[in-house]
Amino acid sequence: MASVTYESASRIYTEGARPAIDQLDLTIADGEFLVLVGPSGCGKSTALRMLAGLEDTNEGRILIGGEDVSDMSPKDRDIAMVFQNYALYPHMTVADNMGFALKMAGIPKTERQEKVRQAAKLLDLEEYLDRKPKALSGGQRQRVAMGRAIVRSPKVFLMDEPLSKLDAKLRVQTRTQLAALTRKLGVTTVYVTHDQVEAMTMGDRVCVLKEGILQQVDTPRNLYTSPANVFVAGFIGSPAMNLFSVAQDGTNVYLGEDALPVPEGILSKTSEPRVTLGIRPEDFDLVETGGLQMEVELSEELGADAYIFGTPRGIETAQPVIARVDGRRPPAKGEVVRIAPSMEHVHVFDTQTGLRLNGEIPEHTPHAQLADVEALQDDEE
Repeated sequence: MASVTYESASRIYTEGARPAIDQLDLTIADGEFLVLVGPSGCGKSTALRMLAGLEDTNEGRILIGGEDVSDMSPKDRDIAMVFQNYALYPHMTVADNMGFALKMAGIPKTERQEKVRQAAKLLDLEEYLDRKPKALSGGQRQRVAMGRAIVRSPKVFLMDEPLSKLDAKLRVQTRTQLAALTRKLGVTTVYVTHDQVEAMTMGDRVCVLKEGILQQVDTPRNLYTSPANVFVAGFIGSPAMNLFSVAQDGTNVYLGEDALPVPEGILSKTSEPRVTLGIRPEDFDLVETGGLQMEVELSEELGADAYIFGTPRGIETAQPVIARVDGRRPPAKGEVVRIAPSMEHVHVFDTQTGLRLNGEIPEHTPHAQLADVEALQDDEE
């Protein structure tokens, strides 16, 4: 087992172009399950491949267990990688697939068989050891790929969107098993996904990347409750946070017909006449007066909950506003409602830097390179 450290690590494909990974500083503790997440092209898979040795580290360095592995070949790094396409040999049985790396390493047959048997028991694959991959379901094939990694007893597991080819129901089931298994094994795990729900449910900590730059690394709960900037706020949470550009006077912010008081000291952190207000769908309430008046354009009924979508009157927004309501009595399409935020859960961001004003800025936030509101809106469009 070992810790992993990125020290100002960069991957530059073309001289003069924006780095795919830009000065990444990140420490992953021994036995930790860390998830790398972000939109397509953010650099999460590149960061993983740099750790595996499949991509060069052009600047900075990468350490595994305190040892600099930046110039070390992949086979010497003592890592095991699980891919999204399983990469199983179709002509081999499950047992042969799981033990192949050990065979190539010259491990005696008896020892190989014992390691494979132990891994198969752990993964509930004992009855499938004599089958070929074509006779297995997608979830079973992924467990075989995981077993192939387990038998090697590596220092670090690397997983590149391993559940992306599974159907929705099987993905939920398998991610639960996978998270529980890696914690039971106690092996340091770096997991890449584009699915932020997957990231939030699996990781001890989650690292959010945008354009190769680390935006925030924190526990799932803290990412949700205390996003460092407007990009993280808009990316984490499903459905996404509602963002409003609103006027402020140093004491209040103005949303629709309401002047909303903001705790003392927050608005003094910015000199801008406007701020960005972030309100999650679950933090809106239906009210009789005040708030935002909105005609319901779409109502998604999900059983106990429902989400209503609409364009509020008298205020400009880049996207339709989303509010969560009681699923047993949801407003119908075409109905005009009023919604107001629960102020204790409202987030306030600087319109220029994108930084969150109410609350401490996390240590790992790159203040000089944070996304602003316009960049977030461009990404969403």
